[in-house]
Amino acid sequence: MSSQIVVLGGSGEGLLDRLRAVRADGDVPLVGNDRWPAAHWDAVRELAASRPVPAEAGWATLTSGTSGTPRIVLRSAASWERSFEAVSALLASPGGADAEQRILLPSPPASSLTLFSLAHALGGGPRPVLPDSADRAEATVLHGTPQALSAVLAAGDLPHLRTALIGGSHLPAGLRAEAEYRGVRVVSYYGAAELSFVALDTGDGHRAFPGAELEIRQGELWVRSPYLALGYLGGPGPVRTAGDWMSVGDLATLEDGVLTVHGRRDAAILTASATVIPDEVEAGLRTLPGIADAVVLGLPTDGIGALVAAMIEPEPGAAVPTARALRSLAATRFTSSHRPRIWFEGPVPRTESGKPPRAEALRRVQAGEVRRCA
Repeated sequence: MSSQIVVLGGSGEGLLDRLRAVRADGDVPLVGNDRWPAAHWDAVRELAASRPVPAEAGWATLTSGTSGTPRIVLRSAASWERSFEAVSALLASPGGADAEQRILLPSPPASSLTLFSLAHALGGGPRPVLPDSADRAEATVLHGTPQALSAVLAAGDLPHLRTALIGGSHLPAGLRAEAEYRGVRVVSYYGAAELSFVALDTGDGHRAFPGAELEIRQGELWVRSPYLALGYLGGPGPVRTAGDWMSVGDLATLEDGVLTVHGRRDAAILTASATVIPDEVEAGLRTLPGIADAVVLGLPTDGIGALVAAMIEPEPGAAVPTARALRSLAATRFTSSHRPRIWFEGPVPRTESGKPPRAEALRRVQAGEVRRCA
C-alpha cells in the first residue's frame, strides 16, 4: 500500500505522539494551524490528496507563502535526520548538562521551523515545549523567529534559557547583543523549506552549515547538501535543480566564506529603469530610529511598472513617524530609485515562519485595510 499525506491539527496536546504514529504507519505527516479558516483547511486537505506521494517521502511542510500561494514541500526522513547531530552540537549546553534540555517552540507546528524540532525530538533531540505547556518556564533552548526571541526577552520569564536557535527572517544585531548580554547564546541561520539548513551565524556572519556547499551562479545562491527536499507535491514548482545542486532563486554574495542573502529574484520590484530588491530596502529601514520592522512592496503603476512602498512598524511605545520624516530618513540611506514613495502604518504581517508575506501586505494595501502615514 502506498503512503499518503496525513493532515494533522496543530494543537500541542499529544502532537508528538500523533506524529510518531503517522510515521510508524509509513505515512507522511503535514501539520496545519488550528487558526486557519475552514476553507483553508479544506484546500490543504484537497491538495494533499490530489497527487501520489513518492515512496521516499517522510515529512511534508508548507512553504511560507511570502510571495504567493503556499505549496506542499516533500522531503525524506533522512534529509532532516542527517542534520540532527550538527543541530544537537549547536544546542549543547556548557558543562554538558543536556539530558534535561527542553526546547521552546513558539511558532505554530505548521511552520517547518517548528516541525523540524518535533522531528528532532522523535530522533532523540531536546524535549519540545509548546507555548501553552505547563513547563514552559523550564525551557533551556529556544528555536524560533527573531520576533519570538524579542518577546521572550521582553517577558523575562525563562530563567533557564541558555541558547537560542533563530531562523525565519532577519535577526537585528541589537537583538542578538541584548540576548547575549542576558546570557543567551544566539545562533541564527539562513535556510528555506526546500533547502533546510544552509548557513549559520554565531556572530561573525553566515557561513555554510556543516555538510552544505554553497556557490553563487549569476548572482543566485545554489546549494548542495544532504538536507535538500525531494521537491513539491505534484510538480516542479519554483525551485531549480542542476544535478545535485538546488536553488530557490535567492540573490546572494559569498565573500571569504561569509554569505549575504539579498532576497528572491522573483520578488524584485521593477520601477522605472531600476530594479529594487525588497529585502535590501527592508534591512536599511530597520536601521532607522524608531522603526522595529518593515515590509517593502511594489504598487502596480502605469508607466513605470511599480511604485516602491513600505509598511512600517514602530518600536514598541514609539509614535508612528510622519511620511515627511520617513522620506527624510530614507534619503540618508537609499538612492532615489530605492526610496519608498508611499508609506503605510503596520503592524507588519508575518507568516508562521516569521517572514513578511509581501503578497498579503500588498492585498491589505490595495484593499484599504491599512492607513497611509500622514
